[in-house]
This record gives sequence, structure tokens and C-alpha cells, in this order.
Amino acid sequence: MFVSIVIATRNRAALLGRTLDALTRQQWPADRLEVVVADNGSTDDTAGVVDRASGGSICVRYLYVPGPGKSRAVNAAVAIARGDLLAFTDDDVQPEPGWIGALVHAVDESGADFVAGRILPIWDAPPPRWMSPALYGVLAIPDNGDARLEISAAAQSSAMPIGANMAVRAGIVRRLGGLRTDLGKLSGSLRTGEDHEFFLRLLHNGCRGVYEPTALVRHLVPAYRLERRYFRRWLHQNGRDVARLEQAYPAPTPFLFRVPRYLWRRSAAHLLTSAGAAIRGDEARRFASWLRVLWFAGYLRGAWLDASPPAPLPLIAAEGR
Repeated sequence: MFVSIVIATRNRAALLGRTLDALTRQQWPADRLEVVVADNGSTDDTAGVVDRASGGSICVRYLYVPGPGKSRAVNAAVAIARGDLLAFTDDDVQPEPGWIGALVHAVDESGADFVAGRILPIWDAPPPRWMSPALYGVLAIPDNGDARLEISAAAQSSAMPIGANMAVRAGIVRRLGGLRTDLGKLSGSLRTGEDHEFFLRLLHNGCRGVYEPTALVRHLVPAYRLERRYFRRWLHQNGRDVARLEQAYPAPTPFLFRVPRYLWRRSAAHLLTSAGAAIRGDEARRFASWLRVLWFAGYLRGAWLDASPPAPLPLIAAEGR
């Protein structure tokens, strides 16, 4: 199987260089591997870093994408990628040497359409006392454990592929239309949603995935994100975004006031947990539970007050695997 690794980047030449260096140590055969770097308007030495990496053992291709938005850059890279399997990662990620091999093995063994890999942190600064694994998703370091899990519309799994470590069959990506460019994070904002929407679109169209713990990468967590304010803003915004997305791809569950009933119960439980943790002096548990209440407040705003949800994208073609 030929694999294309897709990386979107902007003005992080030094970090990108480390990522490309890690990719040169992949144990997957070099003649069945390429890296496509989509430069989303960088003004630093990104082009030079890619040029120097292109002289190594694997094929590294450079694509300049001036239009703002990571989704645009990713889609442009996907359009020229030659792989049967598209592996996605970020410019601040360090993949382990067996990463690509584990992704391919998971696809071959399970027959899955997509794979979510395991992500562990590289802490730029020691995590604060109020940090807990319950908050790792905010930092794009969700660790879903050391056992393979099925991911499908019917499976009760919390694993969700994100851009730091995922792989999708190329035919599936092209049939579903790539990432939406109206949902991604733009400069100066915490707006999110493109990964989540693509995941919901995969499930909505009957695709099946697996979480593969041996497909391991390590993701840098910068010190500036280890602030309470960052978590409060991110989770409230994410709640709004998820509400809009779930209106476009509604779950088969009972609703109350345009909100899934289970979210009302879950939020009440988080509120009680936060109060109990405050009494016991458990700051990490109190803060994590309170943030889930704040997320629910964002969800309510998204469900009741925000603009109409994005319409699901139609299939481009009835292409098989």
C-alpha cells in the first residue's frame, strides 16, 4: 500500500523540521511513502525546511496554498496526494518510527475505512495542578487507551479521529469531499469543527473505523495553552460548534428543547460533581467538571441562538474502496 502523509503548516518552520525529521525514521518502505506539506501562506523559512528535507530518504513534496485556513491547505494537499491511504498529522507532532506501519496494519487487518491513532503529550511546561486527563482533548492529546476499539455509528466508543493522528482511505476522502473550509480555525480565533464534522460525515455515510493504540505520535503542548482562560474559551466555543454540527447530523436519541436528553442529565451530574469536589478541595476534578457545565452552556447557545447548522455535503461519486 502506498501512503501519503499530509501536513498543513504556517510559520512554524522549526517545529516542522522536527516533524519531518521524525518522518524520515519511519520503518515503512520509503518507496511506498510520500509526505505532502501544504504551506498555508508562511513568511518564515518553511519552504527552505521542506527543500532540505526533500533530499532525504523519502519523497517530500511542497505545495504553497496562500488562502487562509488549514482546511484549504489540507484539501489542496489531498488533491495531489498519490497514496491509497492518506495519513494526517500536524507540524508540531513527533510520530514514532512504527506509526505508518501501525496505521496500514490496522486498515488491512480490520478492513476499516479510517483509523484514529494514539496521541501522547510533549509538555512544553509542567502541567498545572488543576490539569487532569479529562481535559486532554482540549489540547489535542486524547489518549483512548492501549486496546483497539471499533468506531462506527453503532459502536459506543469515545474515540474520534483528529488531524494530529488519523488515516483515511484516499477513495473515501475524495468521495466525501474533504474537509469543510467554513468550520476550521482561523488566525486569532479558537473556532473549531472541521475534524468533528468530517468524522460525523464518515459515520453518516456508513464508514467504519478503528482506534489503533500502536499508531503512536507525540504532540507538543505549548505553555501558553496551560491557562484556565484558554480552557474556558475553548470549551464554550466547542459546545456551540458541536450543537450546530449535531443539528446537521442528528443522533438517534430523544431530545428535550432541541437538546439530547442525556446532555441535560450529564450536565446536572457535572454540576453536582463540581460542587462536591470544591467541598473536598479537589481542584482538578472541580475545574474539569465545571468546564463540562460551561461546555453545555455553549451547546445551549449553539442549539438555541446561533445560525442554522451547516448542511451535510453530498457525496461526490459512488466510488468504492
